[in-house]
Amino acid sequence: MIIDCHGHYTTAPPALAAWRDRQIAGLTDPSAAPARADLRISDAELRETVETNQLRMMDERGIDLTVFSPRASFMAHHVGDFRTSAEWAAICNELCFRVSSLYPERFVPAAMLPQSPGVDPATCLPELTRCVEEYGAVALNLNPDPSGGHWTAPPLTDRSWYPVYEKMVEYDIPAMVHVSTSVNPAFHTTGAHYLNADTTAFMQLVQGDLFTDFPTLRLVIPHGGGAVPYHWGRFRGLAMALGKPPLEEHVLGNVFFDTCVYHQPGIDLLLDVVPTKNILFASEMIGAVRDVDPCTGHHFDDTRRYTEAAALPAEDLAAIQEHNARAVYPRLDALLRRQGR
Repeated sequence: MIIDCHGHYTTAPPALAAWRDRQIAGLTDPSAAPARADLRISDAELRETVETNQLRMMDERGIDLTVFSPRASFMAHHVGDFRTSAEWAAICNELCFRVSSLYPERFVPAAMLPQSPGVDPATCLPELTRCVEEYGAVALNLNPDPSGGHWTAPPLTDRSWYPVYEKMVEYDIPAMVHVSTSVNPAFHTTGAHYLNADTTAFMQLVQGDLFTDFPTLRLVIPHGGGAVPYHWGRFRGLAMALGKPPLEEHVLGNVFFDTCVYHQPGIDLLLDVVPTKNILFASEMIGAVRDVDPCTGHHFDDTRRYTEAAALPAEDLAAIQEHNARAVYPRLDALLRRQGR
C-alpha cells in the first residue's frame, strides 16, 4: 500500500474560514466573537469537500491512506493569545477527526497543537492528550516558530519543549516539524518560511543533543528537509566542527524526511543523499503547489511519479511508500493491523 504521511485539510468548507474571521474580529471587538456552537458543518459538507478533492486525487494517484491534519497555514499561532489558539485548534482537530471517521480506511488524524508565542509549550498537553486518546491521532504537528516568521521561540533542543517530547514518547507518536503562516514580509510563507524552517530545525538538532535525552523521539522534517539534502556536506562538516558524532549517529536515528519535493531532480537528490530508512512518502497534495507542471503535464505535487521514476530497488520503494511510515508512526501501524492491512 501507499501511505501519504503529509496531508492537510486545505479544502475545508467555507464556514470554517468564516468562523475564524469572526474569531479574529472578536479580538478587538468582543461583541463580534462567535461561539463554538455557531460553526455548523454537516457530514455531507465534509464528504463533498474531500470526495471532490483529496479522495479523488488519492484514487487517481493510487494513494491508499493519508495522515490528515489541519491546514498548516491556518494554524496561525501568532493570532491572539493561547485561548484563541486553543479554541481554534480544538475546532480544526475535530474536523480532521470527523473526516477520518467518515473514511476510516483512507484518512487518519494528526493533531494541531494550540501553541502561542511566549507561552509554555506544556499548555498544549491537554489538546495533545485529547487528540490521541479520543480521536486516535497518530502524530502531531509541531511549530518551531509560533511567532509567524519572527523566530522568537527557543530552539527545539531547549528544555521548554521537553513536556511535549515527554508526552510524545509516552504515546509513542512522532511530530512533523511544520511552521504556519509568515507575517514577516521578508519570508514568503510557502516559498521561503516553510523551507527555511525545515533547514533551521535540522540545524538546531545538529547543534544540540536532544536525542541523548529522548533516544526514542521521532521527528519528521517535511518538504524533503528544505536545504538539508542539497547541503549535506555542509551539515556533516558543521557537525564535525561542533564536536558532534557523524550525522548518521547523531540525528538519523530520530529524524526523517518526506518526499514533498516537486521535481524529479530534487527527489533523485533526496534519495541519493539520505538513507532509504529515513525517507517517508508524502505529497501535501492540494497544498502550496497545486498547478500542473507544463514540462511534464502532471501536477507538481504528484510525487508518486517521481519516486517510482527513480532508480530504486523494489524493496527500497516499498519501504518509502509504506514500511517506513509504519515504523515511524506505530499507532498508524497498529490501526492498519486492526483493519487487516
